[in-house]
Order: sequence, then C-alpha cells, then structure tokens
Amino acid sequence: MSFPNSIEVNGRDYRAPVAPVVVVCIDGSEPDYHEQAIAHGRMPYLERLIASGSALTGDCAMPSFTNPNNLSIATGQPPAVHGISGNFFFDPERGEEVMMNEPRFLRVPTIFAKFAELGSSVAIITAKDKLRRLLGSGLEPSEKAICFSSEKADQVTVAEHGIENVLERVGKPLASVYSADLSEFVLAAGVAVLQDQRPDLVYLSLTDYVQHKYAPGTPEADDFYAMMDGYFAQIDVMGAVLVITADHGMNAKSDSEGKAGVVFLQELLDERLGKDVSRVILPITDPYTVHHGALGSFACVHLPVDADHAAIAAEIAATDGVQEVHLKTAAAELFELPEDRIGDLIVIGDRNVALGTTPDRHDLSQLDRPLRSHGGLTEQKVPFLVNRPVTIPEGHRLRNFDAYWVGLNLTGTR
Repeated sequence: MSFPNSIEVNGRDYRAPVAPVVVVCIDGSEPDYHEQAIAHGRMPYLERLIASGSALTGDCAMPSFTNPNNLSIATGQPPAVHGISGNFFFDPERGEEVMMNEPRFLRVPTIFAKFAELGSSVAIITAKDKLRRLLGSGLEPSEKAICFSSEKADQVTVAEHGIENVLERVGKPLASVYSADLSEFVLAAGVAVLQDQRPDLVYLSLTDYVQHKYAPGTPEADDFYAMMDGYFAQIDVMGAVLVITADHGMNAKSDSEGKAGVVFLQELLDERLGKDVSRVILPITDPYTVHHGALGSFACVHLPVDADHAAIAAEIAATDGVQEVHLKTAAAELFELPEDRIGDLIVIGDRNVALGTTPDRHDLSQLDRPLRSHGGLTEQKVPFLVNRPVTIPEGHRLRNFDAYWVGLNLTGTR
C-alpha cells in the first residue's frame, strides 16, 4: 500500500514521515527539571539541542493527569474529542466508579492506528501497563505494529504485542514499577527497536516516580535527567526527529514543614448535604497510589439534581486552598472536556494544595517524602523540545498534543 503525502486524523492533517518521528513523554516533567539539570552540567545533549533545535513551552490538556494527556498526544486532540477525562471516573451507564483503561472508552482512533492502517510502522512503549491497551487501540500486533509496557516486559509476545524476547533484546532486567529503572527500560527499548526496525512513528511514555519524590535540581532528579540525556543523544544520532514533551508538570502539595496540604471535599459536602448524598471523584486515582495517595489538584463532584449547584460551587470556591470551581457545562467548554464524563462541578486546587475525599480514604503512610502531585492549572506548563528548528504558526497555542503535528509537518528534513 502506498502511503499518501498527507493523512487526516481526527480533523488534523499529518504529512507522511520522511524520517522516524520519536515522541518522548516525560511523565510529570515541568520545564524547571531539565533547565536545572542543564545548569548543573548534567544534560550536555539537551543543551546542544536547545542551541540548535527548538526549546519551547506548551500547555498540557486538563486535567493535568496521565491518561487524558497520553491519549491527547496519541490522538492529537483534547479530551472533549477522545473522551478520556481522567485516570478514573464515574461511569453513568454502569452506575459505578471505574478506571479509564479500557479501549471502549476511547471515542476516536489514534494517530498510530490510522498510520498503521495505511502501512506505516509504529512502536509504542509505555512504562505502565495501564496505558498500553488504550494507546494500542486499533492496532493489529505485528513487527510493524509494536505496543508493550516495561512494567510487563517479561510477558511480551508477538501475538499480543508484536514483539518478543524484550528483556534479552534490551539487555536489562525487569524493572520495579516503583523505580526510575522503569522509565530507563522504556528508553533503552525504544533505542533498540529504533535501531533494529526503524519504525516511522515511535511513542515512548515514561513514569513520574522520580518527579513525585524529588523537586527540580535535586541530585536524584538530576541523575534521572542525565540518564535520559544519553538516550536522547542516541535517538538523535540515528537520524530521527525527536520531540520531547510531558503529560503534566508537578508541584509540592505540602507546606514548608512537609505536611500535606489537602482539602477533603467529600467531608465538606457530607457536612453540607448529608452523608453519601454527593459523590466526589478524584480522576488521579490509579493502581499506583504509593506515588500520591490518590491526591491531586482536580476533582469532579456529582450532586443531587435538586441541589443548588451554583450555591454549593460558591461555598467550595470560598474554601482556603481551592483555586477555581466551575459548573459542568462551563468546565467542559473551558477545559475541553467530555461533558458526559465529568461531575456537576469541577474543583481545582491551588498550587500547593491537593484535593481528597475524606481523611480515612487516603493512606499517606507509604509516602517517604513530602507529597508532590499534579492535576491542576499550576501543573499545565510542560516542555516542548525538538531536535530541529521549527516555527510555530502565529497565534497557535502550542499544546503537548501537537507533538506529532510538529514532528511530521514542521521539521522538514535534515
């Protein structure tokens, strides 16, 4: 099958690849992380990229969580289009709270699936398996359509993932899900696949284990970014277009003494309306709560139909630590969210405040450092780095989900 000069995916046009386009999503990476590492002499390749390529800053999709943003990058559109409004939501069809890990929740095809349909080769490697099925939606596994996670790299098969013997090919052991090694395995596997099979599109999605624990400029954070720098250099040497962005930023959600700053919304609403009359959903919720105790800065509130939604919104907005509260329709329009998959109210916390349900539902005993998390507007700024000079059209609001649009349409050839 001959690949067309341009392909339309979800209302956007993408040119045919003339070199592999590799997008790396550094989970939880606000720009200060790489800026500090460069200042400390730990990222020589990225320092050269900034001098000769493009060092930009963009916005992530809201909420600033993993699933919505990875799927925005994969589809080139915000959650209002692809339908993934969080890691976790209240499913009105089933009347239950569920993880948004199933492909059935995705409302449009991914860029990967559409390109593969026309004969392009793609490789998707994620740190956590929770993203694999969503990002691989619509792909028929083969040597031209690879999709696996480093979390379960020991279980990879040709039939399900398009590749096998990953541990041997990469030359690294299976990494713990709670480690920086999980992200390094993704990068090492990406380099191996790029070298061996040279896919047209590559997506490497990391984990924010380090960012949840360590602030920019700390030795641990600098070590992690120095490790990534070496892999970025290898990708560049192989002639690929490299776009580095993030799904969200990260901030301390604690005071100067390290005490977590939390507004417990369910507790407030139970006092106002009665126990279990309302329902607070925290879209950050996922199976990896050791990172954050299911505390982020974005919450959905489901209220009874006969409740005074505007009055309740005003009361919550007056609470210390709350940055903004919006009614459903306004929130869906403002933050480009699917209206049928969010609450009656959207609540956003301040920079150093997380939102919870009730104290007894959040186990912070597993945190060995002060709480750092994300989800709000203060974690929306993300890096957008390209190893080619690019000019963004005047008036265009750069988003992390422009990654493949920029990589395919604006970089030209070397």
